[in-house]
Amino acid sequence: MRDFSYVRANSQAEAGKAAQQAGAMLLAGGTTLLDLAKCGVTEPDTVVDITHIAGMNAIVVDAGGARIGALAKMSDVADHRDIRAAFPAVSESLSLAASAQLRNMATIGGNLLQRTRCSYFRDPGAFSACNKRNPGSGCSAIGGVTRNHAVLGTSDACIASYPGDLAVALVAFDATIDTDSRKATVDDFFLCPGDTPDKETILQRGEIITAVGIPATAAARNSTYLKIRDRQSYEFAAASAAVGLELEADGRTVRDIRVALGGVATRPWRAREVEQALVGKALDVELVKKASRLAMEGAVSHGGNHYKIELAPRVIARAILKMGGLV
Repeated sequence: MRDFSYVRANSQAEAGKAAQQAGAMLLAGGTTLLDLAKCGVTEPDTVVDITHIAGMNAIVVDAGGARIGALAKMSDVADHRDIRAAFPAVSESLSLAASAQLRNMATIGGNLLQRTRCSYFRDPGAFSACNKRNPGSGCSAIGGVTRNHAVLGTSDACIASYPGDLAVALVAFDATIDTDSRKATVDDFFLCPGDTPDKETILQRGEIITAVGIPATAAARNSTYLKIRDRQSYEFAAASAAVGLELEADGRTVRDIRVALGGVATRPWRAREVEQALVGKALDVELVKKASRLAMEGAVSHGGNHYKIELAPRVIARAILKMGGLV
């Protein structure tokens, strides 16, 4: 880790100005920034500490939805009584992420901006070719060990999977991200790699996430986050699904359904094909299984990650059947 300058920002304006400098990076919980600096992926010239900005850690839930400050801790949001009641999938996605120690430090804004766990990206000493680190250098993962890599949203330039859980739940429920200059849906905020894998979000230099908004819906209130992984704790998803379900008065017909996938795509992935196949239909096991397979349309495997094409629909189906009371 090389030497860097430290700047403490006491307002969003101060933070934005400092962050516009070349080589500047924001520091909140620090759980991602320090990790990347230690492995040589990130070498900031200036660290801008935003933890002292007042009001950015508030959690407010009312009849219209929730507004969560970017500096709110993951554990505080996960354990918040009103978040657990109105947005259980959001609470569960946070509770199932990382470790208790990290959740007590990491912030909501930092969680959304975490970088991929692709081993080729995180080992610049051994693998110089990585289009995320060094645009135009190539992708060492293609043709390599790919068990944890994406099958959706990939390109010839990058197959790294997005590692987060929270963003998967947020994209399912049409959440928005506020910055100090604009508002965007979570679905629009994250970018597929295409020819520019180094550009992961729409954020511009100096732009700061200030809050997340989640609209209240019946589907969000009746929701879950199902995460399948190699071990029960401190592990990233092999495949995950955020599912929310609202049924008609008959208790069987789908009025509204939200489905999003994690662990299998280059960004949080909304499975709209699954939703469209089930709205207005009476739930039954075979229908749900058939509809869930639609999520993998266009999926591309690279050897070791082929199992995700089979696993992800099963995760979706299990989550839907759980919320529909069929398992």
